[in-house]
Amino acid sequence: MAIIEVKHVSKRFFTKDAPVDALKDINLQVEAGDIYGIIGMSGAGKSTLVRCLNFLEIPTEGDVKVNGKNLWDLSERELLQERQSIAMIFQHFNLLMQKNVIDNVCFPLRIQGKSKAEAKIRAMELLAIVGLADRAKSYPAQLSGGQKQRVAIARALASNPKILLCDEATSALDPQTSASILKLLKQINQQFGITIVIITHQMSVVRQICNKVAIMSLGEIKEKGTVNDIFSHPKTEEARELLLRDADSGYEETEQIRELLAERKIRIVYSSNSSYEPVIANMVLMTGKAVNILKADTKNVGGTAKGEMILGLPEDAESQELIIKYLKDRGLDVEEVKGNV
Repeated sequence: MAIIEVKHVSKRFFTKDAPVDALKDINLQVEAGDIYGIIGMSGAGKSTLVRCLNFLEIPTEGDVKVNGKNLWDLSERELLQERQSIAMIFQHFNLLMQKNVIDNVCFPLRIQGKSKAEAKIRAMELLAIVGLADRAKSYPAQLSGGQKQRVAIARALASNPKILLCDEATSALDPQTSASILKLLKQINQQFGITIVIITHQMSVVRQICNKVAIMSLGEIKEKGTVNDIFSHPKTEEARELLLRDADSGYEETEQIRELLAERKIRIVYSSNSSYEPVIANMVLMTGKAVNILKADTKNVGGTAKGEMILGLPEDAESQELIIKYLKDRGLDVEEVKGNV
């Protein structure tokens, strides 16, 4: 069942120079319990989209349904009430610096009408969930970035939300801390059944935590599907580019690679079985044709080993077709790669 439905949503901003179309005919469904990634480079429109999901940004056109309710049909009071089921966390935490940790978490509880005693009991429960019960009396300035984000997550959970929107929630953190926050979010998703929408520009974030993903560019969704499908069979240039930019891929660009950009290139994808077989070495021995391995990587996607290689093929067409046939006969997915790698 879809907990979020976005239908034909567009958003236009009017500037003194010219109107700007930040979103163009966006269609999206997020199922209850999903961890849904929305990924794109800067300026793709992903942050505008996530703000449209709770009407912090009002769409110019189109409908947004949350929990079966069209947000256009709600009064201002009803919209405020509905937003209690849609929590948000941000890149820069947005904590109240003059209040200590427990008071930051108590803040939304007090707004909801909880007594001071009730709020503190609930706040301590939430701090225990995020692993910060021992820092209840600390102030934000005394915390690390990861600890601040954990406080922000505890505060977001205070309203017992059904949906958690994360806008670049790990972008300001180092890789190790980022991984620990993503692990916490996954735990929250599994333990409480909270649907999570993650906005990011890092494919590594999507790979670690999401089950579904939409790829955005210039205000449009270019591709969407399961994370496994997108990693295994990217259909668009935007998806391929993001995969190749994956910060955790271990790829290294060299002068040799730059010189080989004019070659015909193919991308092969191999599964957990074939990733341990010397496919390329066997191919060279069997066909007598050499290839340039431009990039190679193995990743863990949803607990399954997935690998890929970018190969530069020989110049003559006969050798190219022989190599491609050999790889396909071994059950590997083969696709053309255009442009830079």
